[in-house]
Amino acid sequence: MSTIWYECKVKYRKTDETGGQKITTEPYLVDALSYTEAESRINEEMSAYISEEFKITNIKVANYAEIHPFENADRWFKSKVSLLAYDEESGKERKSNMYLLVQANDVKEAYDNTLHVMKTTMGEYNIPAISESPILDVFPYFSGEEGETEQLEKFNALKASKPAAVEVLDTMEFDPAYLEESV
Repeated sequence: MSTIWYECKVKYRKTDETGGQKITTEPYLVDALSYTEAESRINEEMSAYISEEFKITNIKVANYAEIHPFENADRWFKSKVSLLAYDEESGKERKSNMYLLVQANDVKEAYDNTLHVMKTTMGEYNIPAISESPILDVFPYFSGEEGETEQLEKFNALKASKPAAVEVLDTMEFDPAYLEESV
């Protein structure tokens, strides 16, 4: 079964740097089977972080094909990856887009991490856009069955740790103007 990610917006009272209270709405991502389960899961996850009242203002299906946490990264970036295929019947090149949510500290690191994720891809692709996502945290689904505890620990360790230097492949063409346009 494929993973369905739901973007959940949570509204709550937050203390800012000056000690003042302000109401804020922040997006989070949960892996769930339905809207109802997504609501239940975000309630459960946020109860651990927010001691006061909070309200879920919106839940929608997110269009991420894959989520990739990386060590020692603190922000999430949306990478648009265009997969290129040659249609022999029409003789034209066809492009299909997919979106990855990649954890990184800046746009360049997000680009490098996207290359790292895509390095085993057999087909041709390019990365036309990378932008910082407003997503604050990602909560994957784990049923608690034996063996999944290790997966959960690995996922959470990756989210909380620092990335090692990523080796960039020189086989891809990259236009820095794409990054400047999306930022």
